[in-house]
Amino acid sequence: MASEYATRDDLKAQLGIEVDDTTRDALLDKALKSASRGIDRATGRRFWLDATPVARTYRLHARVVREGDGDVLLVDDIGDTTGMTVESASTGGGSFVAVTGSYETTPENALADGYPVTGLLRANSIWGTAFTRIRVTAKFGWPAVPDDVASACLIQATRLYKRKDSPEGIIGSAEWGVRNLSRRDPDVWNLIEPYILPGFG
Repeated sequence: MASEYATRDDLKAQLGIEVDDTTRDALLDKALKSASRGIDRATGRRFWLDATPVARTYRLHARVVREGDGDVLLVDDIGDTTGMTVESASTGGGSFVAVTGSYETTPENALADGYPVTGLLRANSIWGTAFTRIRVTAKFGWPAVPDDVASACLIQATRLYKRKDSPEGIIGSAEWGVRNLSRRDPDVWNLIEPYILPGFG
């Protein structure tokens, strides 16, 4: 189940709404959900962690990078390797069996540094042929929501919540007068840009 990248109480504090004021909770929750899923779409990844291990299957085509010390299978972000299993099968309908031989997670120390595992290295070996499928069972996502992503979520959720007061995309200010809302908030973009996967954004 997806989760939001900031809390309702944080959003209330940002908007100056009392914590015990529940009259706008539904609108606030909707803004947080929309902002979080918008970040997912913009970055091409998601920052919440699976509650239990999930199986994902990969075909080797265009997913293996040959390094000097072996082949790296590129996988979706893995935020917890506890109980992770890796299996292989042929694309002809063969059953999955545990991968024999060792493999290492990459980048090194990723989880310790708060980043996800994005590849599996078979040192001095290969993952198989073009007809091999690899099934990885793990908790996908990020170990924890990065502070930049949480801040971007709050900014965007605030913007979305206030959008109800500017249905035509126009806002007014005593200081600046009337102006159109920009299509993309530059602060949100600056915060999430380092997390965007190649080919997205």
